[in-house]
Amino acid sequence: MKGFLNRLRGVERDIIQQPVEDEAGAPYYEAQKNEVEIFEAAYKKRLPVMLKGPTGCGKTRFLEYMAWRLKRPLVTVSCHEDLTSSDLVGRFLLEGEATVWQDGPLTRAVKAGAICYLDEIVEARTDSTVIIHPLTDHRRQLPLEKKGQEIEAHEDFMLVISYNPGYQTVLKDLKPSTKQRFIGINFDYPREEIERKIIQNEVPELDTSQVEKLVATGRRARTLKDHGLEEATSTRALVYAGNMMVAGIEPVEACKAALVNPVTDDPELAEALMEIIKAHFAA
Repeated sequence: MKGFLNRLRGVERDIIQQPVEDEAGAPYYEAQKNEVEIFEAAYKKRLPVMLKGPTGCGKTRFLEYMAWRLKRPLVTVSCHEDLTSSDLVGRFLLEGEATVWQDGPLTRAVKAGAICYLDEIVEARTDSTVIIHPLTDHRRQLPLEKKGQEIEAHEDFMLVISYNPGYQTVLKDLKPSTKQRFIGINFDYPREEIERKIIQNEVPELDTSQVEKLVATGRRARTLKDHGLEEATSTRALVYAGNMMVAGIEPVEACKAALVNPVTDDPELAEALMEIIKAHFAA
């Protein structure tokens, strides 16, 4: 209830998200394979983990669930091309006539023994990637070059990154020397029966027949990934479509808004997607 009220009021929260203690507050997640066991083993040995998979397949939700399951605070950083190492570790700031040091989110996570999640790390600048190297081997240290210090990571600290292999380019990719520092867990869009459970949980007002049609539409639409569509229809997009439907939008239009318009401007691809949608939803 408190979390709901916070969202309703737009309440600010500290970047270190403390775990929810009660079962009712657990993030919903449906395991696909053995990812839970692999992650728990990596955490037991404090090994860094890389979550690999396409957009909207459940990587972030999985990590939220694991942080809850392990009862560890979570720090999430959404990486982008302007993210510098100073944004992660911290910087000196002027306060009045004094100069004070302000820790960045990575430094705070290292000190607090939190799980630090660098989301889509391939988008970050190279210096941001290099700064994590000492944290991902036996040293488990974070250098603060501007302060001339090194921080020994808290014994419970864990570093997790996410990575979408579909966005690999010559200019944007993780170096092999970085990838090999992590335990890798591969993700993909869930199996049909699991995807139905996810949509039903996320959009409980949607009736079973509509859920089945959404899942069938999504699975058929994903076949266009190899025929010009840059990004496959995600489970998240199907959930969005379901929410639009229960909000009163006609199913074909809801699917168009969630599954077609965001992913392509190509008229032929858009028409191909619309044909798939109409085949499942048009009366």
